[in-house]
Amino acid sequence: MADWTEYLNFGISVAKQAGEVVLTAFQQQKEVKLKSSPADLVTETDQRVEKILIAAIRNQYPQHRFIGEESVAAGERVELTDHPTWIIDPIDGTVNFVHRFPFVAISIAFTVNKQVEFGIVYSCVDDKLFHAQRGRGAFLNGEPLRVSGQEDINQCVVVTEIGAERDDLALSTMTSNIFRLLKLPVHGVRALGTAAVDMCQVAAGGADAYYHIGMHCWDIAASAIIIQEAGGVVIDTDGSEFDMMSRRVIAASSAAVASRIAQVIWPFPCRRDDEVHHKCVHGETGVDRL
Repeated sequence: MADWTEYLNFGISVAKQAGEVVLTAFQQQKEVKLKSSPADLVTETDQRVEKILIAAIRNQYPQHRFIGEESVAAGERVELTDHPTWIIDPIDGTVNFVHRFPFVAISIAFTVNKQVEFGIVYSCVDDKLFHAQRGRGAFLNGEPLRVSGQEDINQCVVVTEIGAERDDLALSTMTSNIFRLLKLPVHGVRALGTAAVDMCQVAAGGADAYYHIGMHCWDIAASAIIIQEAGGVVIDTDGSEFDMMSRRVIAASSAAVASRIAQVIWPFPCRRDDEVHHKCVHGETGVDRL
């Protein structure tokens, strides 16, 4: 197995530097623009942080490739190849960021041969840095992480998000999924407003499962490997193998819990990340931001 530790350490250092930019802007007045829906927001800081991250990484590794949320929103295609590729969400939780709700994260995944080798999620406001390297475990601020191991769905706290989709089909499907989970019953359903931090709660054992339909590869690529390395299970919402381009995910403390959620929730149509040009107009499946 190749050793990507040098690359991981560099990614952590640039994530922390970018986090300082996010924290400085967090308390300031923000100019907000709409993207694919009235709940799909972008700020100057989203764009600035992505440029800072890509410039720093490109300076260090000029041959590497990138998939960045704001680059895709500006018209670049999502193209994952065998080349070393950094998948970046500069601010996961933009609505939180705009409203100063204190769950905002920088998410960075690194892939080689289309496989995630490491993931970094830096929750800026509370200074929590989650990371994992394939085959080497998951950590929070240097301390090992482990999922809860819960196997009984009736004893679970489940995390999800409504997301930015506001059409009737998406909203009715999302709310009915929550209804069906609550009727199982589960102990509770929670939402923090950032998929990356939601999933890291599962890795840390604070929640037992996460599911969502309609997010993007930059929302979940880093946190998926963090959950897996913490002993958790990550699958598609239909129960099949996880594909970060499918825009569907269940992450859980055990295979039993993941499977039970897959039996209960219904999907709604959304195009794969690698099949759609994301520069979007209102109402089109675009770059949705929590």
